[in-house]
Amino acid sequence: MRLDPGEARALLRSAAVARLATVRSDGAPHVVPVCFAIADGIVYTAVDAKPKHTPDLARLANIASEPRVALLADRYDDDWTQLWWVRVDGDARVVTDPGERSRALNALATAYTQYAEAPPQGAVIAIEPRRISGWRARRERRPI
Repeated sequence: MRLDPGEARALLRSAAVARLATVRSDGAPHVVPVCFAIADGIVYTAVDAKPKHTPDLARLANIASEPRVALLADRYDDDWTQLWWVRVDGDARVVTDPGERSRALNALATAYTQYAEAPPQGAVIAIEPRRISGWRARRERRPI
């Protein structure tokens, strides 16, 4: 069943990880799993210290040329009455303001103890939602 915006936001906040979809310069999608946090209605994710091939990540180049992105969080369970997904369609940018970067890193550190212990040193991405949508499995109805 379709989620109302409030329920979609609540489920999004409960997710531990999401997938960030950006658009490559050739128009192809590029999807990566990300840790994220929400502060003041903005979704933040950061380039952290996990091993990467290069600091010049495709997601950053993609956002620079096409800021429209999608973020998808979901829950899978063998009990299909527990399934849900939430998608944020929005505009992304790399955070340049030091105050906003600090707020974003604080939100990420609150969400992930790993970030509290070792704050990300890389770029911080802000996603300003244009639309939040979602779906949840209909709970089984019990006979009357």
